[in-house]
Parts: sequence; structure tokens; C-alpha cells
Amino acid sequence: MTGNDIKECQKSLDFVLGWFAKPVFVDGDYPQSMKDSLSSILPEFTEAEKQLLRGTADFFALSFGATLSFHLVDPDMMFGQQETLSLRPLLYWVSQEYNNPPIFIVENSWFISSSTKTDDSKYMNYLKDFITDTLKAIRYDGVTVIGYTVWSLMDGFEWLRGYTIRRGLFYVDFQSPDKKLMLKSSGLFFQKLIEDNGFPAAPENQLLKGTFPCDFAWGITENFLQVDTTRSQFLDPNVYVWDVHKTQKLIKIDGGNVPHHRPHCADLPAIRLQISLLQEMHITHFHFSLKWPLIFPSVNETSASHTLLFYYQCFVSELLRVNITPVVALWQPNAEDQGLPVSLASHGGWRNQRTVEAFVEYARFCFKNLGQHVKFWITMNEPNVMNLTYQAAHNLLKAHARAWHLYDKMFRKTQKGQISIAFHANWVEPACPFSKKDDNAAKRVLEFDIGWLAEPIFGTGDYPDVMRQWLHQRNSLGFHDSYLPYFSEEERTLIHGSFDFFALSHYTTFLVNSENEVPMKYNHFLEIQMQVDITWVTSPNRNPVVPWGLRKLLRWVKNKYGNIPIYIIANGIDDKQNIVQDKLRIYYIEKYINEALKASALDNVNLRGYFVYSFSDKGDASSYGLYRYVVNRYEPKPSMMYYRQIIDNNTFHGPEASNLLCSKELILCPECDLFQPRKSLLAFMSFILFAFIVTIFLITYYSKRIDGGHKYCSHIARCPLPALSGGVWK
Repeated sequence: MTGNDIKECQKSLDFVLGWFAKPVFVDGDYPQSMKDSLSSILPEFTEAEKQLLRGTADFFALSFGATLSFHLVDPDMMFGQQETLSLRPLLYWVSQEYNNPPIFIVENSWFISSSTKTDDSKYMNYLKDFITDTLKAIRYDGVTVIGYTVWSLMDGFEWLRGYTIRRGLFYVDFQSPDKKLMLKSSGLFFQKLIEDNGFPAAPENQLLKGTFPCDFAWGITENFLQVDTTRSQFLDPNVYVWDVHKTQKLIKIDGGNVPHHRPHCADLPAIRLQISLLQEMHITHFHFSLKWPLIFPSVNETSASHTLLFYYQCFVSELLRVNITPVVALWQPNAEDQGLPVSLASHGGWRNQRTVEAFVEYARFCFKNLGQHVKFWITMNEPNVMNLTYQAAHNLLKAHARAWHLYDKMFRKTQKGQISIAFHANWVEPACPFSKKDDNAAKRVLEFDIGWLAEPIFGTGDYPDVMRQWLHQRNSLGFHDSYLPYFSEEERTLIHGSFDFFALSHYTTFLVNSENEVPMKYNHFLEIQMQVDITWVTSPNRNPVVPWGLRKLLRWVKNKYGNIPIYIIANGIDDKQNIVQDKLRIYYIEKYINEALKASALDNVNLRGYFVYSFSDKGDASSYGLYRYVVNRYEPKPSMMYYRQIIDNNTFHGPEASNLLCSKELILCPECDLFQPRKSLLAFMSFILFAFIVTIFLITYYSKRIDGGHKYCSHIARCPLPALSGGVWK
């Protein structure tokens, strides 16, 4: 905003408010900007008139809403400015401009569509925003506000807009003969607000002091590894001489070659950097997804990229070496070919049964080659974020189940790992807590978003009843746009119970409104509209920060699918990339982890782990990372330090929180030791050292025996010999 913008904004307020307010509340005269612009037509007050006008008000009565003077006067009086719904800045401006008078808000609200009846959650949201702004102006800005009045009691004729909008707390059917009044949701909200005299602190927003279990998994998530298979510069097999006198360059000697050696993990410097950064965070687990198209470019095992496989093998083995458990997803959808090999994506992707068969073979290859080091598998990571057809989801579930049974029968006994699937799981709340329609809409969204893929695995073995009933209803109305397949008994048996834990990614919470307030945002298929509480904190990308939504989600999973182990394998928020202090992310991490603690300690949810998303800003997680990537180097953000502190303490400290002393369990992994590439040399050196120690010991031992024998003989020579009867010494 430039200085001219501020000047024009002040002029606009002078022409709308100052025209009448300044003579009464300040000095009895018009604003200077009006006098400068309208000197020829603006009357002048005499000194007596100024004295008469000044101070002729006991309070400042303010109207703020849809019938602002901007709707009734010449648009030129706006001076190019735009209206906003921000009441707090206006209250502060009035306070500063007119000597902090007592302000009475005598009319305030916005408007909604005339088609909305009693479930007016959007109107209720507007009221909440205006009243919150008023409270902030009082508490934080020192503004003297002495009263607040909603416009209006009931729907009616709204001046230039007539009957095309509604602004009442009571609904009126203008077409009915008796014009009966019906209390709206906004009326119930305002009634409750008056009873509470504001917004009392909600118990769910209070931090809980407590400790997580000793074996709680603290992790970090990265969608895909930043793979760099560049080898060390010391692997060049050629021999060079340095031309010191002439060219100052290295000159290759023809025919001179250093013997080749087998590939070693130490040859990949990129891994050392990534591992060191993960160690710096003090995490116990690291979650990432493999890239199926890069491992199997042509679907079958014969096309496998052994270079990439070697990189993954080195990475997971090095993770274990530093006591970090790898959590590996076999497949994760992305915009490019759905995360599938090109030959599969171009032939229908998951809609084609061929993809199921290919996935099982791909899973077998990964279990066989990585399972020695990976004990925590995810078959599919967030498959429900794709625009899946019902048939594609049907095949995807079968592919997951077959991969799970493959691991269970052929690899679990020897590798001793666990395997499941991970869902994207944001929480939704009814936009209007008093509306049964909104409540049903929220339940419907949860079943279509999460239950669609979770119910067959963790629940009944079939799709949710809500889905089948809703689709049947749509089909009966002539909307033949969807068919939900049925599982055979064999398929139900295969899919049901194919899990070891419930993994979920959770980021935010939304409100679900059953009314069609904004047609462009209305989902006609589910007959819902997603919205955000206007008072919620939001990120730069407009993602709401709603910590209590996580606890409600965890309770929902427990109540629906039983007390199964749950891992939150991704939870994070975007923040501005160029700021030094990522305070929003620190706030987010603190509040969300505390809600996880509440779910575990108060609701008895079997929560086993929590993972922050994501590791760094590099790649497709831009602005979500705990590390920023600047000029080829990683810099830790303050949020990383804060998360590390929580991990180290394993608790939220407080008077009632006892420190739980947890012993560190060392993961023995001799086959993945850093010195593995030099095993032969180390063995030889160890043998030499052992032989040297044994030799020194033997020399010392026999030297002492020889010395001891000489002393003994010398002693005997000096002793007198006793006389023996019946003989002599010879």
C-alpha cells in the first residue's frame, strides 16, 4: 500500500463518516479533505455554529453492514477504495479519529441468499466474525465499545435489494399468508452468545500436560526421496599426472587404470547428507514413498533399475545404522501418470486388472530386496486423494489386499515386519451445529472420503452403507452417473482384515454446509458445500488450523473400527517461505501434537506414532518443510528445533506431568554398518592387532617364568643342606 492509497482511503472515510462525525465529535467543522475538494459548494460554519455542534453526542452510533452508505451515495465518494468486512479496523479508526468516544454498534450484519431458510450457517459465520472483531477491538486495541445490535430481528424488505436477500434471525416465508416466524440457526447462535456474554474459553483448546509412551514413534515424512546416485569423485578408474609446469591440469595416462571395486554405500555422498540431517532432528522414524515407475520402468522385474534399487538399499540400511526406522510406501499417487509406470497409466491405470497383477509383482520385488532393512511397510499412501472411479478403487483395494497377504505368507516370518495402507483423512464438522441436515452431510463426507476405502479393510469387508444408500437414491432419481461394484465372498475375505495398523495423514478441518449458498463451490453430487469458519487461523495457502479436528478424527476411527494401532504418518501446514521465524508452524505442531496426546491419554485411542510433514521445502512439499533449501544447502527452521525439543522430552511439561525415563534401544545392524565396504581390510587389521597382543603377552609371560626360576636356584644354593642318615650327597 502506497502513501497515496492511504491518503485516498482517509479521504473516502472523511466523505462518508467525517462529513457528519468531525463537526460533532472533534472541532465543529468539516474534514479538511472535503473543504479542499469542495470549497466552492461546501457551506461554512460560523464560530457560533461550531461551538453549538461540537460535543453534541454522548456516544458514537455506528452502522456497519450490507446497507452501508456506499450503496446509497455517489460511488465517486469511495475514491477507488474497496469495501471489506473488517469491522475491527473501522472501530480502531473511529476511536483514533474522534478522541475515543463510546461506540454503540446499532446495526450490523451481512446478507445471504433469499433461498436459504432456517439453516443459515453462512450468516451465522458472518455474525461470529463481526462479534469477534468487536471483542478484539475492545481487548487488544483499547476501543470503547458499549453495545452491539444485530440487524435484523426478522427477514424483510432490504431497501435497494428488496426481497432478494435475507438478514433476519427469524425466517419469514413471504409467500405464505400468515408470514409465520421460524428461528434460524443464527438466532440460536446469537442467543447462546448473549447467555455466555461472549466466547468463553473452550475446554478442548486448553493444553494438556502429560507424557507419551516410551515406544512412541516420532517421525518425519517426505513424499519422495531426493535421489542423487552421483558417485564419489574418488571412483574414477583412470590414472592422472598433474602438469605443474605447463597447463596446470591433470593429464590422463593412457593404459593406466585403477582396479574396479564393488559398489559401496559410502560411494553415495548424498545419502550421508540426508542421514545427518535426519539425525539432527532426533526422530525415531522416517517415512517416504518409492517411485514405482523408476524402479520398474517397463512393469516387469527384468526392467528393474538396479542403480536406484541400490540407492534405496543403502538409504534404508544407513537409516537403521543410526537407529531410525524406515517407513516405506510402495506407491503414492502423483500428477504425473498417477505414479504408475507409463505402460500401465496409458492403459487405464487402476481401472485395468493388469495394474493389480503388476503391483503384486512389484511388491514382491520390493519385499525381497528391501525387506531385510524395512520392517514398516505402507502398500499405498493416500490413494483417496486421487480422482478415483469406483472401479479403480475396487481394483486398488484388491491390489492392496493381495500385497498384504503376500507379505504375510512369504516374508513376515523371516523379516518380522508389519504392513498396512495409509489414508488422507481431514476432519469435517457440520457448518451449523443446530442443523440435522448439516450433521448428516458431514457424516456423508466422512464415509465418501475415508470410509470408502477403509470400511472394506477395517470394517465389514464391504463399502459403507451410507455410500450404497446415497448412490441408490441418486440412481432412483435418474442420476445414472455412478455404480458401486460388489465384492465376491472370496474378495471380501481377501480384503477384510488386511492390515496391521491404521495409518492416516491429517492436515486440517472443514465445515460442511448442506445449503447451496455459493453455486460455484457447491458439490451437486454429495449436495454439500465446504466452508471455513471465518474466525479460524489460516495459512498463506488458506488452510485452516483447527487442532481439535485431529482428536475428533482419532476418536471417530476408534469408535468405527475398534481400538487398533493408529499412526499419524503426516501432519503439517504451509507457511511463508521467506520468513525466518515460522511461528505458524510452531503453533501448529504444538497444538496438533497436544490433541494427539489428549486422544491417547483421555480417549484411550491406541495411538502409536506421530510424523510431521514434511522434511524440507525442496521438491513437491514447498513451504511445508522443517528445513528450508537455500543455494544447495539445508537450513533448519525454528519449527524443527521446537519439534526436536518435544521429541527429546517426550512430553508436554507441567506440574502433573511426570518425566518418563525411557531407555534407548539400540538397533543392531552389523550388515549395514558404515564400515561394511571395508570389511576385509578391517578384518585383516583386527587379526594383526590380535596377533600382536598375543605375542606381547607370551613374551611377557615366559620372561617372568625364566626370571623366577633363576631366583629360586640362587636361593637353594645359599641354604645349608641337612644331614641325611645312611648316605652321602653325590
